[in-house]
Amino acid sequence: MRLNSFYKTAAIALGFAALMGAQQQMTPTLTVAPVPTVKAQKGAVAVVSLRAVLPPGFHANSNTPSDAYLIPLSLKWTGGPLEADGITYPKGTMEKYSFSDKPLSVVTGEFTITTKFKVPASAATGASAQNGTLRYQACNDRMCFAPKTLNVSLSLNIE
Repeated sequence: MRLNSFYKTAAIALGFAALMGAQQQMTPTLTVAPVPTVKAQKGAVAVVSLRAVLPPGFHANSNTPSDAYLIPLSLKWTGGPLEADGITYPKGTMEKYSFSDKPLSVVTGEFTITTKFKVPASAATGASAQNGTLRYQACNDRMCFAPKTLNVSLSLNIE
């Protein structure tokens, strides 16, 4: 009797694990195309664009979401020799989804986020990196998935 109960519990646990694995595989992932090495002059300005892509059928809130509780698209530069001096996000489009009473400001498909950097005159010459994070929450027409934070990195050559 106990052995039969053990097998039932194990089967339920395996079924749950398989369901969770399938759910994780269905979770949409935003991808960012690699950026070629950025050549930056000391004391100048460098402009860098990140090209991001969401899978078809999915969207993310824009950086200016329609409601305060929605998680915005957000790029933060967290380390490196450059000083971020402005980030330009794609303009969100207003779209209506079944889970919301009003249209939402979202981004879909391929879009670009551009950062203007100041290159300090005191920056060390040579190879370096600029690191950051891109936070987003992907949704489809029925539901939203857990927010994700994607690490981004730029290879630099400071002259």
